[in-house]
Amino acid sequence: MLRAMKLRTVAILGLVAAATGLHAQTLAQGERDRALSDLYATRKQFLDSVAGLTEAQWNFKAAPDRWSIAECAEHIAVTEDLVFNLITGKIMKSPADPSKRAEVKGKDETVLKQMVDRSHKATAPPELVPAHRFATPQAAVDHFRESRDRTLDYVRSTPDDLRDHFLPHPIFGMLDGYQWVLIASGHSARHTAQINEVKASPGYPK
Repeated sequence: MLRAMKLRTVAILGLVAAATGLHAQTLAQGERDRALSDLYATRKQFLDSVAGLTEAQWNFKAAPDRWSIAECAEHIAVTEDLVFNLITGKIMKSPADPSKRAEVKGKDETVLKQMVDRSHKATAPPELVPAHRFATPQAAVDHFRESRDRTLDYVRSTPDDLRDHFLPHPIFGMLDGYQWVLIASGHSARHTAQINEVKASPGYPK
């Protein structure tokens, strides 16, 4: 009887220790708050940038090889989906590998700063190139809003150990799951800046 009780106690303590270890791997509240703040801020920036536009403004192109506001908005919306699916799918389904933490240390700020640097151009992969996916401006805006809200809900409540799962980025190299969340906010900020460039172009409809 006594031996059975000791074994049961050891098992319970083992479960508590395991649960504590799992909890330690979730996002720190400061990390969670930082990501949420950036996601909310860039959500507002984009929605403000496309509010009240006329059809002519929405579709204006400063040059044949430049994106219109409609194309920027579409790209932002579909990229939001892609990044969310990468985080919750490919990244979190990969094996945890804490040994890679040193490789990505300090990249949070790098991601946020360089994502909005429009002096360095990038080519969108084929699956993210605008292709008139949305019938109306409102459909594009609504799609982004729903996708960003889904990202916000995930970051707000997820127990996932985003800091221990990794995926390379074509520009930044290896990033952890949390840094991919920052990619989502930085990406929309980058292309909101592009929208504002369109508005500042000569010939933009008033």
